[in-house]
Order: sequence, then C-alpha cells, then structure tokens
Amino acid sequence: MTASAPTRSMTASVIGSAIMLVGFVLVVLAALRWQANGWEAMVWLLCFVLQLVIRVPHTRRARGIAIADRRKDASEQLVLGFMFLAMMFLPLLHLSSGAFAFADYRLPVWAGIVGAVVQLPFLWLFWRSHADLGINWSPGLELREGHGLVTSGVYARIRHPMYAALFLSALAQPLLVQNWLAGVLAIPAAAALWFVRVPLEEKMMRDTFGSEYQTYCARTGRLLPKFTA
Repeated sequence: MTASAPTRSMTASVIGSAIMLVGFVLVVLAALRWQANGWEAMVWLLCFVLQLVIRVPHTRRARGIAIADRRKDASEQLVLGFMFLAMMFLPLLHLSSGAFAFADYRLPVWAGIVGAVVQLPFLWLFWRSHADLGINWSPGLELREGHGLVTSGVYARIRHPMYAALFLSALAQPLLVQNWLAGVLAIPAAAALWFVRVPLEEKMMRDTFGSEYQTYCARTGRLLPKFTA
C-alpha cells in the first residue's frame, strides 16, 4: 500500500458521506412534496430508499476486503456517472424541487400501476443478487481477495441478474417519474452501462477463472435465465 492510500481512502469516505447527506436531504424534501409529485413518484421514492437499504451494508463490507484486481477505466467511470445522474440525482432533484417541471408528461393511471408492479421483481432480484454474491460483490470492476466464481442461487441460470434488475428499474422509472429528464433518461443510462461495462466485466472473469467461467457461460443466460435439459 502506498503512503497516499490512506489519504485517498479518507477523501473517498468524506465524499461518500457528503453524497449520502445530500441524498438524504433530497429524499426528505421529495417526500414533503408528495402531493405535488403524485403517488407514482412516491412509489419510485420508496423503492429508491429500499434499494439503498439493500446495498449500503454490502458497500460497507466491501470496503473492509482488500482489492486483488481492479479494471476501472475512463469509459466505465463515464457511464457510471451517467447512471448516477439519470437514475438517482436528476429524479431526486426534480421531486424535491420541481426543477424540471417544464419536461413533465402525464400518463394514464394504468401506466403508474405497471411501473409499481415492475418494482417488485426489481427489488427482489436486486436483493437476491447481492445476497448470493456475498463477499464477492464489489461496486466497480474489481475482484476482492479470495474472490470466487458464484454459480449458485439466482446465478445458477443467469450471469448478470443485477443488470437485469437495473433494466427493470430503468423501465419502471419513466412510468413513475413522469418527466423526460428525471424519468426517461434512465433507460439510455442503463443501456450504456450494459454495453460498456459488461464486456469489461466478462473479460475480467475470463482472465481470472478461465475455462471454469467459459463452462459457466455455456449453461447460463446473460440477462434472461437459460434452462438446459
């Protein structure tokens, strides 16, 4: 570990705490505007909070496990930033302040119901993916020390269940946050993350696990379950 590592870690911790604080304030302000935002947006807000409840413990645990391999690059950082902007910051900013009211649209009630229903498999798959990965989960293109190839649970039939969950969330967002900026942008953000990051992630897994990963790929689907005889 270099001498600057503790400084970088402390800086990241401070930035992370600041982001969480801003996020908490925006969530509270958005909830206080429930009448202006409508029930659909409140469903999205609740699911957003539940998503954080699922992920935060895993994020904290991952910080305590040393990184064995890191493959982050500029393209991944760019799409992660786009995803954060489109699926978190913009909707929270809009719901807490009405900042993008000029870009609002209105869908029939059934569309909001569909969006709310889609959030159920999203939350289950998001939770199950983290639970099955356990200590092998990482927020970036990283492998932790002692990282193993997870092929059980939801990963027995699908290689990227967390991305499948992400797509469900992205499809539901414009049905619940009915705004061209705070809602619709979630879809291209999820697509960009998939097309840029997944090939890098799969290459890292092939480099690490070799034929074991190739065999695993042959019997699983990428986004949808693959059932074999």
